[in-house]
Amino acid sequence: MYKQELNNIDYSKSNFSDEEYEECIFTNCNFSETDLSHFVFSDCEFIECNLSNSKVISTSFKTVTFSNCKLIGIQFNDCKEFLLEMSFSGCQIDFSSFYKLKLKATTFLNCSLKETDFAETDLTKAKFDVCDLTNAIFDRTILLHADFRSAENYQIDPENNRLKNAKFSWPGIIGLLAKYNIKIY
Repeated sequence: MYKQELNNIDYSKSNFSDEEYEECIFTNCNFSETDLSHFVFSDCEFIECNLSNSKVISTSFKTVTFSNCKLIGIQFNDCKEFLLEMSFSGCQIDFSSFYKLKLKATTFLNCSLKETDFAETDLTKAKFDVCDLTNAIFDRTILLHADFRSAENYQIDPENNRLKNAKFSWPGIIGLLAKYNIKIY
C-alpha cells in the first residue's frame, strides 16, 4: 500500500491484504497482539496507535516514526536490521526489547521505557529526552555520545557499558553509581 492515511482501524480483528506499506500514516489504529511478521513499513508514521505485544519477526521498519503510541512488550530485536530506523515521541515502550540492535542516533522523546532491554544495543548518539528508564537494562551497551541529560531513573554500569562522551546531568548521574551502594547527599 502506498501513500495512504489509515484511521481508526482495528487490525487486531482483521486480516491484512498487503504486507508492504510505504509513506502511510496510521492514526488511532489498534495492532495489539497482531502478527506483523515479515511486513515492511517504509517512511511510515504511527500516531496514537496501540501495537502492544505485536509480533515483529523479520519486520522492516525503515524510517518509521511512532508518536504517542503504546508499544508494550514488543521484541524489536526480532525485526530485520537492514535499514532499520525508528524514532519515538510520547510513547510507552515498557517491557520491550531492542537487544543487540543498531539504533544509532535514535531519538526517544518523552517516552516510558520501563524494564526495556537495551543489552548489547548500539545506541551511539541516541537521545533519551525526558524519558523514564526505570529498571531498563544496559549491559555491554554502546552509548558513545548518547544524551541522557533529561532522562531519569536509569542505572548504567560505567564498567560494563561504553560511555565515552555520553551526556548526563545532575541528579541523574547518580544512576551511574548505583552498583556501588553508596549514599549521595
